[in-house]
Amino acid sequence: MAIDPIALTRLLVDIDSTTYFEGACGVFLDEYLQSLGYQVERQPVEQPGINGATNERFNVYAKMPGADPKITLSTHFDTVPPYFGSSEDDTYVYGRGACDAKGILASQIAAAEKLYAGGVPVNLLYVVGEERDSAGAKVANRDGRGSRFLINGEPTENRLALATKGALRVELRASGKMAHSAYPELGESAIDKLVDVLHELSRTDLPIDPEIGESTLNVGLVNGGRAPNVIPDAAEAHVLIRTVGDSQPVKDTVTRIVGNRCDIKFALDLAAVRMKRVPGFETMVAKYATDISSLTNWGEPLLLGPGTIHVAHTPDERILKSELLGAVEKYAALAGELSKQL
Repeated sequence: MAIDPIALTRLLVDIDSTTYFEGACGVFLDEYLQSLGYQVERQPVEQPGINGATNERFNVYAKMPGADPKITLSTHFDTVPPYFGSSEDDTYVYGRGACDAKGILASQIAAAEKLYAGGVPVNLLYVVGEERDSAGAKVANRDGRGSRFLINGEPTENRLALATKGALRVELRASGKMAHSAYPELGESAIDKLVDVLHELSRTDLPIDPEIGESTLNVGLVNGGRAPNVIPDAAEAHVLIRTVGDSQPVKDTVTRIVGNRCDIKFALDLAAVRMKRVPGFETMVAKYATDISSLTNWGEPLLLGPGTIHVAHTPDERILKSELLGAVEKYAALAGELSKQL
């Protein structure tokens, strides 16, 4: 069966699968891959009920009957909100997940068909939760099915990534004492404490790696207070640090700066990853984190995918049709090259 990755991308994009609401897309993938002849397994992933989600969520793992693949093509099918459906013109496919990462998924399925026809069967592993906490990848990592190479898909403009940054999510919570704002001496401002900490963190030198680049810090969420005329008794912030090496020195720095002014929770810690070159492939360094550091049991990792990260998570998310088609050949060529090393 010839697979049109452009049409498949649109089918996938037209299913809302924002994180925690991935169930309908998982069902579609299960049924679609079975229609191609794959043996399909659903790997249940915990539903935490965030944002009112109650549906079943699961990873989708597939392989051809009787095959024992040693190479795995993988990406995620959850997306960031807000959901919006697909459209296309002569050049692009548009929609939430077009490049991150449903277009990638579509091109991988098309490549897998090409590889199977050429005698190189592969595993297909599609996970949930990547955009939040890699929950699906952590479940999948309980059993790597004997895979020796993992080709993960994220938008790299069809270049092979030599490294990815890690991600350290820090949750800070400050406590104070409420009082009438006319008498601040009777209270203690949690917001003042938090602002002072964030100011110092934003001006702190963090590690730099000559290949991966500099660590970056983003204060993504801030919340606190009761009213303009009330000294705030509580405040919190969520900070994301893109790491370039071992996260422990960064944790130590954050802990030292915060001191006793806030409670600290390191809510997510994805490691930076270095990967190898493969002759014939252009290369890049990904400044973002991926599921790769949570899929260590699936073999030596490589990262490759169509699309640019610069339009992911934006209202104009899109992917070049030419890159989608090119990715089919790229994935097939890369898996074919790796099969020679088995």
